[in-house]
Amino acid sequence: MTLLMVLDYAAVFVFALTGALVASRAQLDIVGFVFVASLTAVGGGTIRDVILNRDTVFWVADPTYILVAASAAVAVFWTAHLLESRYRTILWLDACALAIAVPAGVAVALALGQPWAIVVMMGIITGCMGGLMRDVVCNEVPLVLKQGELYVTCALAGGLSALLALAFALPTPLALLVCAGVTFALRAGSLLFGWKLSVYKAYPPRQ
Repeated sequence: MTLLMVLDYAAVFVFALTGALVASRAQLDIVGFVFVASLTAVGGGTIRDVILNRDTVFWVADPTYILVAASAAVAVFWTAHLLESRYRTILWLDACALAIAVPAGVAVALALGQPWAIVVMMGIITGCMGGLMRDVVCNEVPLVLKQGELYVTCALAGGLSALLALAFALPTPLALLVCAGVTFALRAGSLLFGWKLSVYKAYPPRQ
């Protein structure tokens, strides 16, 4: 199994857990759990693969990814009620998934020989789009759009850090590890310490 496959499987599994937990908050049935979990798990990677015109979308080439997502959904369906705070769990699992998915997207773009801007964008898309779909479908305010929330910023910083590591001649696996570490550190700091970006405020025009 390649490093890219490990990253993809891990991202699919953890994002599927977040999707299923959001489905539990929406009180969906088990089919709804599987649908939302699968959408969350493969959404970002699907958009990435379509944009990059890969020969086959990753989960079409290997449907095991969908089985992994469905298994996570079924497990959460029977255990979600045991959690003290499902929302807090979603936030932390989502942070972990983001830190796995961003380097996965970066790795795919690098393997295809894409320029640096596309490498960064594919990291952002892989990390953010599945969660955005999840929240929209379940009628929740998307995490990526909450005021000042460090989310897309974390993915951007992670992708850039991977490129910086490669510029210093670090091997690709180590560069991806740096990417994951930076992404998670920023997202965790946002959750723990309330790190936020300043938001636009409209001031009344001067008289």
